[in-house]
Amino acid sequence: MMKQSIFFLALASSASAIQLTPDNWDAETSGKSVFIKFFAPWCGHCKALAPDWEKLTHEFEGSSTQLVAEVDCTAEGEPLCNEHGIQGFPTLKYGDPTDLQDYEGGRSYDELLSFAGENLKPTCSIKNLDLCDDAKKAEIEKLLAMSVEELKAAVEGEEKKIADADANFEAEVKKLQERYELLTKEVEDAKAAAKAAGLGMMKSVLASKEAGNAKDEL
Repeated sequence: MMKQSIFFLALASSASAIQLTPDNWDAETSGKSVFIKFFAPWCGHCKALAPDWEKLTHEFEGSSTQLVAEVDCTAEGEPLCNEHGIQGFPTLKYGDPTDLQDYEGGRSYDELLSFAGENLKPTCSIKNLDLCDDAKKAEIEKLLAMSVEELKAAVEGEEKKIADADANFEAEVKKLQERYELLTKEVEDAKAAAKAAGLGMMKSVLASKEAGNAKDEL
């Protein structure tokens, strides 16, 4: 009985998805094409996907060029979720670890396996320049020729554009919310003023008069 328990625990452990964190991200993803699930343990859709994701992980276990893994956005993996702009769960991303793309296909095991088999292949990257077209190769070579300081400045510049866009979005949404609240109050005030002016009684008297006129006509 003890041996059986150990066997099943070992089997479950081997099938579990690799948990990525900032500490092991580079070591686990370097030189690989990846398929990653960003999730939260409390998420119902995440729980439903978990068994098939573990099967998929087991399918690619031990590959030197392919990785199927997951990131817990509520635990040590949270910084990775922030870095990749995760806003809903589960979010699936694939491709080059430095340039992840959104997966928008089906989520059954067969669909995930088919997609992974067709797309988890070496792609154009710094480590695979031979797979790049001339335009992409020129772009990478241009970046490689830059100093660390120049690259940091370029990254900070682009990230500032994103931060500015986010700040502008939030400011405009706040303005819309304030405008909405103002218009809502104007409508409520107009209704209250009409009620105070006797609108309800006016309608009642009007209905009574119209009913009386109808009887007179008969």
